[in-house]
Amino acid sequence: MAGRTHPASSVRDRPAARRLGALIAAALLVAACGAIAPSSATPASLGPTASPAAAVTATPAAPSASPSAVASPTPSATPGPTVVRTPTPPPAPTPRPTSRPTATPPPTAKPPATPPPTLAPSAAVRHGSRSGNDVALTFDMGGRVGDAVAIVDWLVGHGVHATVFMTGAMADNTNTDAGRQVLAVIAAHPGLITLGNHSYTHPDFRTLTAAQMAGELRRTEAALAPYCSQDPRPFFRPPYGGYSTAVLAAVGSAGYRWTVLWDVDTIDWRPIANDPPGPTADEIVAKVLGNAQGGSIVLMHLGGYETYAALPRIVDGLTAAGLDLVNLDRLLGG
Repeated sequence: MAGRTHPASSVRDRPAARRLGALIAAALLVAACGAIAPSSATPASLGPTASPAAAVTATPAAPSASPSAVASPTPSATPGPTVVRTPTPPPAPTPRPTSRPTATPPPTAKPPATPPPTLAPSAAVRHGSRSGNDVALTFDMGGRVGDAVAIVDWLVGHGVHATVFMTGAMADNTNTDAGRQVLAVIAAHPGLITLGNHSYTHPDFRTLTAAQMAGELRRTEAALAPYCSQDPRPFFRPPYGGYSTAVLAAVGSAGYRWTVLWDVDTIDWRPIANDPPGPTADEIVAKVLGNAQGGSIVLMHLGGYETYAALPRIVDGLTAAGLDLVNLDRLLGG
C-alpha cells in the first residue's frame, strides 16, 4: 500500500535473494547446456554468509526449486550400432589327404645287349673217322640235270643213305622241274637223304667278300625252303672245292659247321667224249671200290654222265666189302 513502511529486515534480505536467484538462473543455464551433475557448491559458498540475526528475522521469499530439485534433462538414448548379421558360411569341407604319387624310379639303364655269340669257323673235312666202316655217298646238283630224278628214286627204292648238295639256282630254274622234283623226294624221306648247301650261282668262294658269301648261302636257303623243310645247315660244299681261312670264317658265321670236301672223286661230271675224256661207268666203279675206306666221302653228281649206270655196282661192291653207306649226319654229326 502507498506510504506503507517496509520493515528493515526485508531491505536487508534483498541482496541475498538476488544472489539466490542468480544461482538458480546459472543452474538452469547449465542444465539447458546438457550438464548432468548439479554444482556441488552451496549458495552459502558463493557469497558472504548472512548474519545470524538476518537469517532468523528475514521473511523467506517465495520458495524456489533448489538446484537439486531441477530435473536434469534425460539424455536421449544414443542408438547403438546396427548389427548386420553376416551369414555364417557353411563349414569348409575337410580336404581329404591327397595321396602322394608314388615316385617313379628313374629308369634303370639297360645293360648293353649281349652280342650274339661268334660262331667258330667252319671245319673243312675230307673224310670222317677212319676207325669205323661208315662211307658217305654224296651227290652235287647245280648244272646238268641228266639222270638226277632217276638216281634219287633208285636210292630211295633201295634204301640207300646219301647226301645231296644243291644250288639255289637249280631250285629256281624255270627251264626244268628236276631240281624241285629232287627236293620233293628228299622232303619225303628226311631220314634217308640229307640236304646240303652248294651256293646259289656256283662261284669260287675264294673270290668273294664275306658279305657276298653270306648272300650266296642265304639266297640258297631261301630258294630251297619252299620245296623242302630240311635246313641245309650245317653242311656246305664249296664250288670247285675251293676254300681258304676267310671262306671258312664266313661260312662258319652263317651257321655251317662243316665245309665238306671229299677223298674219292669220280670226276663223273666230265663226258667220255671230252678231251681229256671223262670216265666210263666201269672206271667210276673201279675208282670208288678201289679207294673207299672207313670214313670216306665219295663225290658224285646227280647230273653225271655215267653215274646212274655205275651206282648199283658201287653200292653192291661197298656193301660186300663190309662198309656201311650213311649220310653225313651220321658220318660227321650235326
